[in-house]
Amino acid sequence: MTQFLSLLLNGISLGAMYALIALGFVIIFKASGVVNFAHGSFLLLGAYTIVRLSDPLGFWAGAVVGIALTALVALLIERIVLTRLQGTTDIALAVVTIGVDIILLTDLTRRIGSDILNVPHPWGGDVVRLGDVGISTNRALAILVAAVLIGGFFAAFKYSNWGVAMRAVAEDGDAAALMGIRQGRVSAIAWLVAGALAAVAALFLVGAPTPGVSPAVYTVALGAFPAAILGGLDSTGGALVGGLLIGVAEALAAGYQDQLLFLGRGFGPVVPYLVMIVVLLVRPSGLFGTRELTRV
Repeated sequence: MTQFLSLLLNGISLGAMYALIALGFVIIFKASGVVNFAHGSFLLLGAYTIVRLSDPLGFWAGAVVGIALTALVALLIERIVLTRLQGTTDIALAVVTIGVDIILLTDLTRRIGSDILNVPHPWGGDVVRLGDVGISTNRALAILVAAVLIGGFFAAFKYSNWGVAMRAVAEDGDAAALMGIRQGRVSAIAWLVAGALAAVAALFLVGAPTPGVSPAVYTVALGAFPAAILGGLDSTGGALVGGLLIGVAEALAAGYQDQLLFLGRGFGPVVPYLVMIVVLLVRPSGLFGTRELTRV
């Protein structure tokens, strides 16, 4: 039972970070209709800028500036690249984000090299214990910060002018434009927020028990993408639920891999995609996604 609770708690912490990343996928899709395949590079960019700025500025200032720079890069990509391609197909926009992703990933991988860069977290490798169950302080803080950010986002999404505008754009972009809603501004803020959320997730992903920053951080976004699809790519609540489900499933699969040897070793990384496929076979739009109705 202790092992199960420990795996469950670590799965929730991983799922909280997946939820932050998945939320970035979702809000960009809702605001601009783009599936942003460059989101993994935002994650790696956030981790890299934070670790490089922590030395000259100190950890806290480096983290704040690194998050701000990642958000700014996301905004610039939206303003310089995506805005100029308005009117093209969604597939063309998705392909463009793949190109942006390759450029960013290649440059960041070259800069990092084969080294593993350590982020000087003040809490280091400390462990928080709840009875017999332990979790690293880094992962415990990840749960807390993710809860605050996601709660704040949902409040802003429901009550702020930007949130109302985004919901209107997602529901009917043409009608929203006729009502005077500036879709460009909604999209710009969505990309800005998504970049910041990716950097915050990266801040905790590269802490204990993860050894540090390496190009492998990029692959975490690949696990968050099934979380966004699983919950429904147009559902912000689905991003939270999908992230938690994927995180818990992956942690349990990794923890009980000896009992799952018939599936082969290293099965854990495949779990997010397996869960996604099973759910989509039952609900093609995701758990909370909007179903498309076709008149026949």
